[in-house]
Amino acid sequence: MACITHSSVPGQLEKTLKQVRSKLLNQCIEETYTTEITERKQAHKDAIKSYTDTCSKKYKEDELLFENFQTCRNDIEHQSVLVKEKMNEMSRILLDMQDKEKQKDDLIASIQQLREEQARKKDLMIAQNKANKDRLKTLQKSAETFESRLRLEIRKPQAEQLQFVFRNINHKDLECPYTFILWLNAEGEYTVISCDPPLECMPQLEKKVRETNNFSAFLANVRKEFAALNL
Repeated sequence: MACITHSSVPGQLEKTLKQVRSKLLNQCIEETYTTEITERKQAHKDAIKSYTDTCSKKYKEDELLFENFQTCRNDIEHQSVLVKEKMNEMSRILLDMQDKEKQKDDLIASIQQLREEQARKKDLMIAQNKANKDRLKTLQKSAETFESRLRLEIRKPQAEQLQFVFRNINHKDLECPYTFILWLNAEGEYTVISCDPPLECMPQLEKKVRETNNFSAFLANVRKEFAALNL
């Protein structure tokens, strides 16, 4: 064993203390660093976990929001389709109502026109009937002139009809009747509806009296034609 002198002890002790202090300092630094690293790692893990959780939560919220948005969008599109269908239906109904309103107006106008036409026809018929009655009265008065001279008898078998009966035509039988029935039609024209005995020229005589309105001449010509049958 080596001999230690008193002069070397303090130096050796100081060196040892330095080594111990250095070792403790390193150990302390190492422990502090390790603890700090560990704490930082844990903090980093916690931060990453928190961030991950936040991102995951945000993702789920965004995903739910997207689903809600998609659902809302689908609902809006569906509602748009329904609204469009309703608008088309309303347009069809409106057009149908307009057509029916036009048909109604046309029908009312047609009814009014028909009423006016019927009123005109009614007034015309009333006026024509009055004119026919006046003409029949005129015929009767004209015929009365011939009745005493030519033995002409006038009868009225029906309304607006006159039967003319001639006698003193057949020299062999003065009472033998020669007749024709005259009718005034809706237009106020003379129409012979029967003649006994028949005269072939009656259509011409009928046409002439329509043109001239000379009934006295018509009666004279008819009597003349009846008389010609006995020649």
